[in-house]
Amino acid sequence: MSSGPPLPAATYTSYIVQIAKTRACAILAEFNKAQTDLMGKAVILTDGKAGTVDDVWLDEFHGLRISIGGHDGKWPVSTIKFAQTD
Repeated sequence: MSSGPPLPAATYTSYIVQIAKTRACAILAEFNKAQTDLMGKAVILTDGKAGTVDDVWLDEFHGLRISIGGHDGKWPVSTIKFAQTD
């Protein structure tokens, strides 16, 4: 069952690029929301470190990572045991 003639290569490529752009924008929007939600919040990590979130990164290997004021390093956001709520 055919849905019509195949799309020209340029149209197909344009379609794929648009899908990729849409997905990238969705990822960036969620990252921005995570930054807004976490920056400046007091947190306690599962290893007992506590402090205020200084920065948020999107790490290609580990996903969302945070740094905490007064502690060297970056931790996966999944290690947050408690986060300050508004």
